[in-house]
Amino acid sequence: MELEHNGVKGYWYRYEHAAITTDCVIFGYDVKDSSLKVLLVERGIEPFKGRWALPGGFIRMDESADDAARRELREETSLSINYMEQFYTFSEPGRDPRERVITIAYYALTQIHDVEGGDDARVARWFDLDDMPPLAFDHDHILRKAQQCLRERIHFEPIGFELLPEKFTMRQLQSLYEAILSVKFDRRNFAKKMLHFGMLTQLDETTTAQMSSRSGTYLYSFNKLNYEELKRNGFRLEF
Repeated sequence: MELEHNGVKGYWYRYEHAAITTDCVIFGYDVKDSSLKVLLVERGIEPFKGRWALPGGFIRMDESADDAARRELREETSLSINYMEQFYTFSEPGRDPRERVITIAYYALTQIHDVEGGDDARVARWFDLDDMPPLAFDHDHILRKAQQCLRERIHFEPIGFELLPEKFTMRQLQSLYEAILSVKFDRRNFAKKMLHFGMLTQLDETTTAQMSSRSGTYLYSFNKLNYEELKRNGFRLEF
């Protein structure tokens, strides 16, 4: 016999249903010490009470995964993120001790901001990517997958500019790419390549506000119009 659910007949009642969550890896870049950071929250409830974790939570019945991810970020970290991208779904049985839980994972990019914990997160705090504490659930696996996706994505999209101030030095840009890709670039070759693509606009400003490269370092901004033209022509940033 078929049962009816919300006016629709079917076999939905024969199958168990998994819960669905979102988890978000939030990358930030500290231009002061040239370090890539990740935002974590300290869990205030079981399971894993007191352990550090990625911000996230259960998707409500009346919201999309994207909406849930942004809501959880606001509730647990007080952040509102401009750039966020879904990158993977983690569905291994047993990844959550409470029940069968599938998580839709995102990574987000933002400049370093002050944060504060909320909802079921007692504290929110930035950690250096190279000095992470043990994480709850399978969040270490999610983090490393997000790092891999970020490294791949940065060759096709100028997403790194989301981590920099509107005006930046060539050295700051190089340090950011080195932090993301875990490599070291020759200073002259890096600058030459970046300027060759035309994605940067050199400003009539330096770090000392003087029009002399001897007195200060020139500042640059991201040229979005030129990048869009490059993208139409099949742009790929090779190092």
